[in-house]
Amino acid sequence: MTQHQDAIAPHGGSLINRVASEAQKQDFLAKSDSLPRVQLDKRATSDLEMIAIGGFSPLAGFMGPADYEQVVNHMHLENGLPWSIPVTLSVDEEVAASLTIGDIVRLDDPTGTFVGVIELTEKYTYDKKHEATQVYKTDDLQHPGVKVVFDQGSVNLAGPVWLLERQPHPQFPSYQIDPAISRQLFRERGWKTIVGFQTRNPIHRAHEYIQKCALETVDGLFLHPLVGATKSDDIPADVRMRCYEIMMEHYFPQDRVILAINPAAMRYAGPREAIFHALVRKNYGCTHFIVGRDHAGVGDYYGTYDAQHIFDTLDAQALGIAPMKFEHAFYCKKTQSMATTKTSPSGPEDRIHLSGTKVREMLRRGELPPPEFSRPEVASELASAMKA
Repeated sequence: MTQHQDAIAPHGGSLINRVASEAQKQDFLAKSDSLPRVQLDKRATSDLEMIAIGGFSPLAGFMGPADYEQVVNHMHLENGLPWSIPVTLSVDEEVAASLTIGDIVRLDDPTGTFVGVIELTEKYTYDKKHEATQVYKTDDLQHPGVKVVFDQGSVNLAGPVWLLERQPHPQFPSYQIDPAISRQLFRERGWKTIVGFQTRNPIHRAHEYIQKCALETVDGLFLHPLVGATKSDDIPADVRMRCYEIMMEHYFPQDRVILAINPAAMRYAGPREAIFHALVRKNYGCTHFIVGRDHAGVGDYYGTYDAQHIFDTLDAQALGIAPMKFEHAFYCKKTQSMATTKTSPSGPEDRIHLSGTKVREMLRRGELPPPEFSRPEVASELASAMKA
């Protein structure tokens, strides 16, 4: 089926595909021992994958200095398209000095496996402190995203990439639905409006409430938990996915919801990452994107609704995907239902909401979160996972 039958065009107009053909793959493999090589960390490996499958369209490779400067300073690519997070491949000076512009550089994953190549077009230095303060709004090394920037090499390598081959996800092969496939599924179901949902946390009642509120107004819901690198104290991806499977089985209309994994790494960049997450879901074929309280935040670095306000600073047409903004949801004892301050008549004393941190503490003590916070099947799944 042709592109124009999709509900929404990918960012930049066409879906990038940088997965090597069989002939290209064999050619790269034949040369593999003679190519200069760079070892990728987990995040760069995820980024390579996301570029190759079109999740980061219109990027066909790691950013050069022109795009990098525009993104860091102005949240746009050089061509004017909105883009909020730099996608770069950083190496130390010694590695950079050993590479020549024009080289095809072999890219190995953290285990040393040959996974792709970059056609090296540029090498450039950058200001780590400036990137941190612009993108993350802080240069505090306690911030996990900032720490990554300061720990990585001081030279960025730029150029188009090729992923050697698309491997099935080691944990969730049946949920590995790449953008070309998600778009096909939306077409097959006749969905014209699709809302995407991003999460790195297990699903709780507040999530379920806003997902279903959104689903009342669109044709389909694309549940898209992130399974790339996250903080060490985040709930592991396999546990989160089991919680979603439980919800799909018992609490969601299966014909109106698709569950898939997002293989990207988490940046914890708050407002800027909310834009980034929306653009990625646009590439997967979503027309709308849920932005809740403290989206992609960490600690107290961002205001509660900063991630919603940032959408108002960008040209809605250029962005091309509509944010659906939700206030913090809670269980209202007065109405005995989920609600937000927009719909609940209760005062703070009649509202039950627990933070992810509080829930993790409860689970570690062997206590189940109350049914007002979490569906019982999900709570018991989390409890048994925390004991393991």
